[in-house]
Amino acid sequence: MAFSAKISDLIASDKTGLLAKHESWERVSLSDVATILNGAAFDSSLFSSSKGLPLIRIRDVLEGATSTFYDGEYESKYLVDHGDLLVGMDGDFHSGYWGHQTALLNQRVCKITTKSDFYDEKFLGYALPAYLSAINANTPSVTVKHLSSKTIGEILLPLPPKAEQGRIVEVLDRLISNLDSAAEELKSAHRKLEHYRRSLLKSAAEGTLTSKWRPTAIDLEPGSQLLERILLERRSFWERQQLSKFAESGRSPPKNWQSKYPEPVSVDHTNLPTVPDGWTWATVDQLTRIQRYGTSAKTGSCSDGVPVLRMGNIQSGNIILDSVKYLPSNHSEFPILFLEDGDLLFNRTNSPELVGKTAVYRSQIVPCSYASYLISVRLSELCVPEFVSAVINSSFGRSWISRVVTQQVGQANVNGTKLAALAVPLPPLIEQEKIVEVLMSLQRSASDQDAALSRGAYQIEAERSSILRAAFAGKLTFQDSNGESAGELLARIHEGRGKELRGGLSSRSGRKPKAAA
Repeated sequence: MAFSAKISDLIASDKTGLLAKHESWERVSLSDVATILNGAAFDSSLFSSSKGLPLIRIRDVLEGATSTFYDGEYESKYLVDHGDLLVGMDGDFHSGYWGHQTALLNQRVCKITTKSDFYDEKFLGYALPAYLSAINANTPSVTVKHLSSKTIGEILLPLPPKAEQGRIVEVLDRLISNLDSAAEELKSAHRKLEHYRRSLLKSAAEGTLTSKWRPTAIDLEPGSQLLERILLERRSFWERQQLSKFAESGRSPPKNWQSKYPEPVSVDHTNLPTVPDGWTWATVDQLTRIQRYGTSAKTGSCSDGVPVLRMGNIQSGNIILDSVKYLPSNHSEFPILFLEDGDLLFNRTNSPELVGKTAVYRSQIVPCSYASYLISVRLSELCVPEFVSAVINSSFGRSWISRVVTQQVGQANVNGTKLAALAVPLPPLIEQEKIVEVLMSLQRSASDQDAALSRGAYQIEAERSSILRAAFAGKLTFQDSNGESAGELLARIHEGRGKELRGGLSSRSGRKPKAAA
């Protein structure tokens, strides 16, 4: 949806201080001090991953680089060069300076070029994000938010004298660049931490986490023997279930009913890596007592029912109870679809990078159910679900998912049958427990570091906002009363704008402007 309020109302109601100005300054419409060029609707059939000119799409505005190319005809006015100021006109309305690639301006992205006699481009780059953020916050979001070039042109920018704009930019460049350097260091540390987290899962799946512990352990039941016990327990569980069903229906078990037992999928050892001594391979199906799909019933926000976990509640191997939806307590699929402590939840449908993510339900909230895009797997009591979850979330599990996934438009799918056939390494039970113990300890440490990085990033953003508030309040630089005032600059802007409009009208009418008297 589009923004429909008044920019002046946003400024009047601003609580951030980022839309303020010094009392001696004026305000000017962005369209009076800059030109706005909307991107072209380039033919998507000519998009490429390598051929042609780089093409700027909305997602590329913040990064300043693109991996999309366009191999077709274009007008030169749509070329974007290093340092050009861009705005994304859908979504969150981000702005940013373009990087080193010469690229083409695609639709729903606009380029803003200041009239340098009136407005400093860097000053605009510092001022604009707060106005875009305010517009974004006040744009309805029933559907995708849209920003028009008309609205951008109506933004009432602060107008200091031209010389003061330059002085403010000089100070901001120095102060903000220090913050940018600190922020980049935090981002680098965060990337290293994410790499470390992935390496922990890989080490768990490969047995590296317990490589020094393993030789000191005695009387470990080999994984092969453990698997035999699991398979016996699996069959026994199935038989108890069948006998319970016969009893509930008042029937006696028929002859040879045990022969109906569905044998689990066995391991396909093709291309499986070597596992440590004492480990073996097992399929998820062999380790599973019960596998179920979640409910497809429409959930709501009423919190007096039963919470239903969805795709978004599985994050980084954990269950996050944000934005939980609910179903009435008397829903027909309850209590069958209630989760039990230790159930593994598998995300069967999502974007390619998120499908297959898993987490273990540990009674974080009781009772609790789950939605249809999730599969619950109740494993044997003789294996540790957190270990199986770590394997599926590791690079080994991600590689398997990439091979078996079914790709559709915008989504990838892995069904329960494919999940059942997934081969996972099976260590001795005691070693599984040890791996999970070590893994969770290291993951908690990583989470503490991540929280510290997030606090640092928050402090940097708070400091950035404080500096910008001071800049727009006129507190970073002195107010020079000897030079051109903001009012005089505004008069020059309006005079120049009037000449442009008169020139445009004369050009369209085909008449020359009258000579001055």
